[in-house]
Amino acid sequence: MEIGISIALILASGLMILLVLLHKGKGGGLSDMFGGGFSSNFGGSSVVERNLDRLTVITGTVWFVCIIALGLLMRP
Repeated sequence: MEIGISIALILASGLMILLVLLHKGKGGGLSDMFGGGFSSNFGGSSVVERNLDRLTVITGTVWFVCIIALGLLMRP
C-alpha cells in the first residue's frame, strides 16, 4: 500500500512541476526563460488557461492526499 501511494506521490510531484511551469508568466519568470514568446502564442485562450488551472488544482489535491495518506500509514 505504501509503495503504491509513494509512486502516486512521485508521479503527482512531477506532473505538478510540469503544470506550474506551463502556466503563463506574469512577467519575467521561468516561463519566459523557456520561450516566453512561444508560450504566449498558445496560452492566450481563456479556456486553455482555465483547464490548466483546474488540472493544477486537481493534481495538487492528489499530491496533498498522498502526503496525508503516507503520513498516516507510516505512523508508529
